[in-house]
Amino acid sequence: MSKLGVVFGGSRGIGCAVARLLAQRGHRVVVVSRNLEAAQATADSLPGGEHIGLSCDVSKEVEVQKAFETITKTCGPVGYLVNAAGINRDALLLRSKYEDMVSVLHTNLLGSMLTCRAALKSMLTVGGAIVNIGSVVGVKGNTGQCVYSASKAGLEGFTFSLAKEVASRSIRVNLVAPGLIQTDMTAGLKEHEDGRKIPLGRFGKPEEVALAVLFLLESPYVTGQVLLVDGGLQLVM
Repeated sequence: MSKLGVVFGGSRGIGCAVARLLAQRGHRVVVVSRNLEAAQATADSLPGGEHIGLSCDVSKEVEVQKAFETITKTCGPVGYLVNAAGINRDALLLRSKYEDMVSVLHTNLLGSMLTCRAALKSMLTVGGAIVNIGSVVGVKGNTGQCVYSASKAGLEGFTFSLAKEVASRSIRVNLVAPGLIQTDMTAGLKEHEDGRKIPLGRFGKPEEVALAVLFLLESPYVTGQVLLVDGGLQLVM
């Protein structure tokens, strides 16, 4: 049965791949990005029609509330929520600027908390599924990514707790933890060198992560889980 899927960070990378896969499965998709033009362009490119693009900075509570007011008023209750919006400001902790630390935590962690809270208002009556996008770094840690790792580790704990809170209302909450994926965040890395560190020998593709997200959205008896999609990177970190 077709559902309404809302994908934050849906205009590029993993979020875009998830939005496209949901549309291919016959779901109506709301693509949300800080850049309205990018969000609408992605929505217009999806198969099936009737998809929409919205602008929202997930770190700002008022913008999240307005976005969901528009979504529920225009499209109805949310069935699937995917939190793929994220940023990184990599640096050793001693060199990390306060404003960068706040920005990463507010976008990667607080932002997902705000979107989940807003989505639950419509999910409580009809059920639904949420997938947060974490990182293998949040599970294993990594030099030079203390703040980013903390934001993703916090998202993991949040996912576990929220899954327990809403399971009785037929709402499932899971997390996908990607490794090195071919996105803007890894554009500065050399795949032919860094890929050697990965047991499968290469970076992953956004579409491969999207398949894992879809599995968790559609699996009716899976909640409170972390699914690593990293080519085995966690085995060598």
